Amino acid sequence: MRLRLVSRSRDQEYVQSFRQAFTDSEGADEGDLIAGLVEDLLSGTAPNDIYAIAAEAHGTLIAGCVFTRLRFENDTREIFLLSPVAVVPTAQGTGVGQTMIGHGLSLMREAGVDVAMTYGDPNFYNKVGFQPVSEADAMAPFPLRQPEGWLGLALKDKSWSPLKGRSTCVPALANPVFW
Repeated sequence: MRLRLVSRSRDQEYVQSFRQAFTDSEGADEGDLIAGLVEDLLSGTAPNDIYAIAAEAHGTLIAGCVFTRLRFENDTREIFLLSPVAVVPTAQGTGVGQTMIGHGLSLMREAGVDVAMTYGDPNFYNKVGFQPVSEADAMAPFPLRQPEGWLGLALKDKSWSPLKGRSTCVPALANPVFW
């Protein structure tokens, strides 16, 4: 397996991998929604606010994940949000997603990022170190439909301390439908 950063250009193969993964697991509407999100993230996010990672096997894209900057108004730490993550159905259950996310977290550490946050299935994300975080300790940009899925990981100090103030995400994620 080869892991690489995706260029900021609109990499259609990358977008299609998200469409396929989400269509197969959640239906065509969700596939289109997430593919549109990934297109918007790639084309509309400042270069220093995004890391898009792809996993390839035998020259074929099999997984992708995106980290984007998350700001807290009263906190000077560097914080990134992991969202979305996709693994094509034929590669699910093989550890590709965990390996890719682990690679992304290593890149975040190397870049000096203090905290990674995500919003998803705690049973999956705790395998790569994320732990549940209350909204009192890190306010999400929008109300969460499933607060138990709000997760954080201290990358530098290894111990969690609350994030201060209201948070804002990159423009592509600034839609309550994603929260």
